[in-house]
Amino acid sequence: MAIIGKDIKQAIEVLMACDVVGLPTETVYGLAGNAYSLEAITKIFTVKNRPTFDPLIVHTSSIERVQEFVKEIPEQAQLLAKHFMPGPLTLLLPKKEIISDLVTSGLGNVAVRIPNHPLALELLKNLDFPLAAPSANPFGYISPTSAYHVENQLGDKVKYILNGGECKVGIESSIIGFFDGEIVVLRKGGLAIEEIEAIVGKVRIEEHSSSNPKAPGMLKSHYAPRTRLLLIDDCLLAELNTERIGFLGFDKFDSNIPNENQLLLSPSCDLSEAAKNLFAYMRLLDARGFDKIYTNLLPEKGLGRAINDRIKRAATQE
Repeated sequence: MAIIGKDIKQAIEVLMACDVVGLPTETVYGLAGNAYSLEAITKIFTVKNRPTFDPLIVHTSSIERVQEFVKEIPEQAQLLAKHFMPGPLTLLLPKKEIISDLVTSGLGNVAVRIPNHPLALELLKNLDFPLAAPSANPFGYISPTSAYHVENQLGDKVKYILNGGECKVGIESSIIGFFDGEIVVLRKGGLAIEEIEAIVGKVRIEEHSSSNPKAPGMLKSHYAPRTRLLLIDDCLLAELNTERIGFLGFDKFDSNIPNENQLLLSPSCDLSEAAKNLFAYMRLLDARGFDKIYTNLLPEKGLGRAINDRIKRAATQE
């Protein structure tokens, strides 16, 4: 099994050998490798069983270091970076040749992020290269929000996992692109649309894609437990054996299902708490051996938009 610890030097040794490590961030744990090394990037895709048409996010420690591997940072991107970096924000920017086409799935833009986590930032500051780091989970499965989630699902495929505790945000970063002067949210995430628009004005939201995505995390089916996840239908529930059904709710139990089969994301209706708990609670229900897990959507505001995005994609069957 992987070694779990807080030794930055040991993590650096693994990365210098073109291998991969589990990386804590405020959003989810990443599977990190040298973004300049084709060997390391190939290992990321192999360990995750990730299709190469799905691009990776590149992580670094400052906006100044971003300039080492992007051609330009538009004024609107600089404004967002000033307000939200480090943080759950990813910017899609034109790449320099030093970033391989494998990282970007052949696209001319690279997704860039500065994570807001002390261990991740300390590691990145002590490296001469940025880290490509998609979520540290088998492709399509629930994203990990603790070091032990990474160990549980990737095992000895990862030599070392930096243990940064539980992720504070709990869902992936928001991804923003800039096309012909238009600001486009390519993935709803840990930064609410309202927060983004308060800085740069109205943005366009682009929905996910089933193939050839423009940015990481845009695939239609994603983040799913192995147990079938379904949006709730009260009429249907009345006809089922609810002893074999799990329920993931927002703030209230469903009266059709035994309470012991249910988990609530936030009894106090706190969307930030719900986001933090989403993936961890999906895992807990997935491990219970239910026939199906039912859930419902949250208020379509603030982080509720990103949570609903994850729920809809986890419930999509392709």
